[in-house]
Order: sequence, then C-alpha cells, then structure tokens
Amino acid sequence: MIDVQRLRVLRAVAEHGSFNRAAAALRLTPSAVSQHMAALERSVGAGIVTRSTRGVTLTQAGRIMLGAAESVAAELAHAQHQVAQLRTSTAQLTVATFTSGGRLLLPGALPRLTAAHPGTVLHVREGEPEDTLPLVRQGAVDLALAYRFDGPLPAGPGVGAGSDPDPISRPAPGGRDASPGSTPAWVPLMDDPLRAVLPRGHRLAGRASLDLAELAGEPWVLGCLKTEAYLRRHAERAGFEPDVRGTTTDYFFARSLVAAGVGVSLIPSIALTPKIPGLVAVPVEEPCPVRHIGVALLRRAGRPHVTTFVEALREQAARQRGV
Repeated sequence: MIDVQRLRVLRAVAEHGSFNRAAAALRLTPSAVSQHMAALERSVGAGIVTRSTRGVTLTQAGRIMLGAAESVAAELAHAQHQVAQLRTSTAQLTVATFTSGGRLLLPGALPRLTAAHPGTVLHVREGEPEDTLPLVRQGAVDLALAYRFDGPLPAGPGVGAGSDPDPISRPAPGGRDASPGSTPAWVPLMDDPLRAVLPRGHRLAGRASLDLAELAGEPWVLGCLKTEAYLRRHAERAGFEPDVRGTTTDYFFARSLVAAGVGVSLIPSIALTPKIPGLVAVPVEEPCPVRHIGVALLRRAGRPHVTTFVEALREQAARQRGV
C-alpha cells in the first residue's frame, strides 16, 4: 500500500526540484525526504526520481505517481471542505480572482448571490491565473475568475483551453460530476482589449487609434510580467523589437511611470482606472492585443449558489460590454 505522506513528499520534491528545498518546505530533514522517496520507489517497484548536480527530476514513473498524488490531495481537500460544510450547515463559496477582474465584476455580482442564497459564506482569494486555476482542479476553490492572452489558459497541468458556453448545467463526460483533479470548464465572460497608454503630449496622443508598429523605437514600461512575452509577440508581428525600460507587477504603477516620462505602455482596458492625469489611452488597430476573461470551475451538481454566482458574473460582464 502506498503511504499518503510519501505522496505529499513527492509533490514537494516535484515542486521544489531538490530534496533540500522540499525538506525545508515540509519541515523535514533531507535524509527523511530521501527515505520517503526510497520507500515510495520500493512500493511502486520503479525509480521515480533522478538526482543530478542540478537537482532532482522525475522519471516517467515519477510523473505518473505525481498525477496520482495530485488527485489524492485534491480528493482529501474536497472531503475536508464537505465535512466543514456539514459542521456549519452553511453554504460556503470560495472564489479566486485576479485583481482588476475582481475589482470590476465581483462587487456587482454579490447582491444577486446574497438575495438568492442568504447566509452563504464567501471567501475571496487573490492571485494570478497560473496560481489560482490549479486550485480549481485541486478542489481548493469553487471557481476562479481568470484571464488568458492569445493561446491556452495559463493553468499548468490538467486545465484545458477549450471554452464551454454552459458548463455549469451540462453534465461531465459519462454523466458523472467532475471530481477534483479533473479538467475545469471555462465560462467566457468578456474580452478586455489592451490600449496603448501614452503621455498626453505624445505625438500619437490625439489619434483615434494607432498601429502598434507606430510605437517601434519607443521605450516601454510593462505593468505585468506576463505582458512582456505577449508584447514581444505582437511587436514581432508588427516588425520591431520593443525596448523595455521598466517592468512592474502593478498596472497603476506602470501608468505612473508613463506619466513620469519613462516610456509608453500596453494596459488592459479594465485596468485603466483610477485615472491618472496627463495620460491618454489609445485603441490599438487589428490585430489588437486582447485579454480574454472568464470563469474556471468544475462541473458538479448540487451547488446552486455556485451557479447563481457565475450567472451574476455573466450579467456584470454583459453590462461592461454594453449588452
């Protein structure tokens, strides 16, 4: 029989890439971590890790066992959540969200939840999609308000990029509810086009729109570390290499740097508030960079408060789109 604690240690080793760092995270000794891995290898009858001077990597058998470890951890987390609800007899809703999306959509969606399901206890966790989407798959949160740029969701292993217009009421394949560890469904909410943010005195500030190629040679400030790769893809398509002078993790800070004359920026539309004096946001012509906002959740029956909240988010997004 495979020990659950050894699976927990395997997850830490995979996450941290070394026995020493995994031991520090788990508050164990490196020797204890090594012993757990050796015992796990004996249990499965195959090597699961390969050690080198650069750290530890998983073998094919190790990757299979890691998937099992993630599923076991997800099932335990889900069971704990269900037991907690039995103790309180109160519906719980745990929502993960990125900052600008949560600020825009959550406050307006909450009254409908409260009216339809009074007494529901709401928990909100802030984080970027690459951190919060795996929490949906693990059963640690009920849903994640997230975004993606061009391409698949930034969800890590197990979360797909396909969208389903009605994943809440639609049964999972085989007629069963999706269990923790499954691939979450994606409910698209709205598109969030990025705008070129310029100082008011910039030569292009008076334009109704601009081609990204017109900003070739400008110094750039980024308000999100993930934006750099996205900007570089669009800049390459427009025929130039961006000169990045500043990188931040906050769009307001990035706009402040633009106002101070450090450079220009590319900012999602919903992150353009509160306004900063002396700045102009100009739409970018096609192909316009866009951030796609949606909700990721597992398709499970018996969660009417979750259904209500997702529908409320849809309503809020439609209002933002002017529908």
